[in-house]
Amino acid sequence: MKKIILLYFFTITAALATYATAQKVITGAERTDRYVTLLKNKKIALLSNHTGMVGNEHTLDLMLRKGLNVTTIFSPEHGFRGNADAGEHVKSSVDQKTGIPIASLYDGKTRMPSKTVMDNIDVIVTDIQDVGLRYYTYYCTMIDLMNAAAKYGKEFMVLDRPNPNGMTVDGPILDMKYASGVGRLPIPVVHGMTLGELALMANGEGWLNGKAKVKLTVIPCDNYTHSTRYRLPVAPSPNLPDMKSIYLYPSTCYFEATPVSLGRGTDMPFQIYGHPDMKGCDFSFTPKSRPGAKKPPMMDRLCHGRDLRNLTEEQMIAQGINLDYIIDAYRNLGSKPGFFTSFFERLIGVDYVRTMIAAGASASEIKARWADDVAKFKTKRAPYLLYAE
Repeated sequence: MKKIILLYFFTITAALATYATAQKVITGAERTDRYVTLLKNKKIALLSNHTGMVGNEHTLDLMLRKGLNVTTIFSPEHGFRGNADAGEHVKSSVDQKTGIPIASLYDGKTRMPSKTVMDNIDVIVTDIQDVGLRYYTYYCTMIDLMNAAAKYGKEFMVLDRPNPNGMTVDGPILDMKYASGVGRLPIPVVHGMTLGELALMANGEGWLNGKAKVKLTVIPCDNYTHSTRYRLPVAPSPNLPDMKSIYLYPSTCYFEATPVSLGRGTDMPFQIYGHPDMKGCDFSFTPKSRPGAKKPPMMDRLCHGRDLRNLTEEQMIAQGINLDYIIDAYRNLGSKPGFFTSFFERLIGVDYVRTMIAAGASASEIKARWADDVAKFKTKRAPYLLYAE
């Protein structure tokens, strides 16, 4: 009996230790012993924003404290401080704290840095929190900079961070005729990869301009797997304020290409949807101007619609992409011909989804259409995965 009790005790203790270890994910930026020596005596450009934190310290400050020479900051959509609206043009400037120049890659002119900027760089380092969606633009900016690094013969490094949607792969692979600022690579909508893995795949698959290769180093996370439920310590952008928004983002972002509000201008972006003309709804909301959503769709208009916050996080994750919501709004509003804009194809990545919705197909029928895409992509991405599934 004593042996049984001891065995039970050690089994429980081991399980708790494993659980505790699994919870403590170490990001690439935290693993300074893996990259500081590689960056010594090099002129560094850092792609980051407000999410590039190591505890209470920004990666920029950590690098400077470690004696690294950061000559340039690259800022993505929403700016270096992360408070600009989606798609808002952000001017280049200077970081007030450090005096380091900030080269905006979202100034409305070009997504590629100038030769003058690149001449003052030896290596580009990326440390930014992505959320694992093909239309989330941070990875697009990373790919743009990989192209710049390849063009000018510079090194590239990714300080990897977990993907909060890393447990899911879903959606059609982007038809490259719809490639845009919200879709850069032939990957599914929900790709289930970290930025480090995506960088390795883009390099390995010849997806950079002219099938160029860049000298690439990825500093991986520790204690992370693709099944890890990683909760973001910092909201990655103004309209993804919490995990519910992040988990529903794969299913509700398509309202951006319709007249329907998805909750921008409220405390519940991507967690609700509605329109002034929707009928038979017992939920209403009114979008207002606010930081991060200065002119939201349907601003100051009472919208009737659906509240998805009653779903559990487990249900949100399990559904992957759920087109029931967009189909519901489409049918509720009378299947109007002008319901979808051309932006819809750039988000979903193919032309058949709009056609199937108009023809009355169900969400499950549409999802079945892209099942082969998902299976093929999982096979193709396997050599580039850094973490167990």
